[in-house]
Amino acid sequence: MTSFQDLFSHKEILRAIEDAGYSVPTPIQQKAIPEAIRGADLCASAQTGTGKTAAFILPSLLRLTETSKGPQRGPRVLILVPTRELAIQVAKEAQKYSKYLPSVKVVTIFGGASYAMQNRDLSRPYDILVATPGRLLDHLERRKVEFSRLEVLILDEADRMLDMGFIHDVEAIASSTPKNRQTLLFSATMKKGVANLAKKLLKDPVEISVEPTTIQSQNIEEKLFKVDGLEHKYRLLEHLLGEQEMKQVIVFTATKRQADQLGDKLMLNGESAAVLHGDMRQSQRTKTIGKLRKQAVRVLVATDVAARGIDVSTLTHVINFDMPMSPEDYVHRIGRTGRAGATGIALSFVSRRDFPMIRRIEAYTSKKLENHTIAGLEPKEKEASKNSQFPKKHNKKPFRQGKFRPKSSFKARSR
Repeated sequence: MTSFQDLFSHKEILRAIEDAGYSVPTPIQQKAIPEAIRGADLCASAQTGTGKTAAFILPSLLRLTETSKGPQRGPRVLILVPTRELAIQVAKEAQKYSKYLPSVKVVTIFGGASYAMQNRDLSRPYDILVATPGRLLDHLERRKVEFSRLEVLILDEADRMLDMGFIHDVEAIASSTPKNRQTLLFSATMKKGVANLAKKLLKDPVEISVEPTTIQSQNIEEKLFKVDGLEHKYRLLEHLLGEQEMKQVIVFTATKRQADQLGDKLMLNGESAAVLHGDMRQSQRTKTIGKLRKQAVRVLVATDVAARGIDVSTLTHVINFDMPMSPEDYVHRIGRTGRAGATGIALSFVSRRDFPMIRRIEAYTSKKLENHTIAGLEPKEKEASKNSQFPKKHNKKPFRQGKFRPKSSFKARSR
């Protein structure tokens, strides 16, 4: 069995890894770390929860133990991430693994935070810069950052940056970095846009892939609940949240408006709930995640983008109140639970229109998703055949009043 000592021999980094409780590298770490240490460009496909952050931070730290030959201004390692939450998480990981390397300094910059504080951090000596593309480009244009001594460019969750429209910002930033840099690209999938980006930015990259089923199927139990409509979802959610084993949960909705309305309904019902989405101020988002980590919040209602990068080991359940737009997003969602070797449970509310997505998810993960029911909360629609196809007719009766009576504004699906 491969150990971290087999991958490299730096005592202080190995000591920090041991303090973190890790002994055996994950598959992506076993494959990526030796190649990154060798200096190769990497194009790696790996899902959330595979340990990919350590896969690019550890070899970068090993490089930083050697004295820089260039000027002392600017970062030696640049890590681009799609969201503020992920930037904070990656920076914490870098600080954790470099805890016994006092000369290594980490700076984080992202939108929604004070320019003055970030200008101050960027004016001081540092080695690792973790940034979101938009805010970094702002600082570049203001000449607050320079890349004359940059050695490594890392793109984390490149597919999400593509989906969020950051691709041109990423290309602009990359064009400002030295041509002889090492580039490490990590993505959940190698969709066409990501593959095109890799061709532009990487030089003869080593391609690495870790199958999603090697992570997700081991410690996350997945269940489907067929629903007749919105009110049925509310009643199911109310019942499930009443179960004793549901200690802490993220409930995913399709839109920011739905997240706000569902969060309000839960809080009015006496639930310890909070909401997280992209329209919130950074201070609000940071405060909410802090409460989640301290277990002061039991139910977090969130959208996909906002929850990207959340790493809270106490989350026991994920509930897909609305199904995601892609199988990749489904895997990222359920990966919020079952962290750090713990077991987790992912529950999905599936209406008739979601059924094609279920088939796509099953094909993507190579795993059959089993249907479950709760006595007294079964769907009214009967299955049309043994292969779980939904019937053509759909219940269009008006929603009955109940504790979670839906509002008409739920019909709007603004993102």
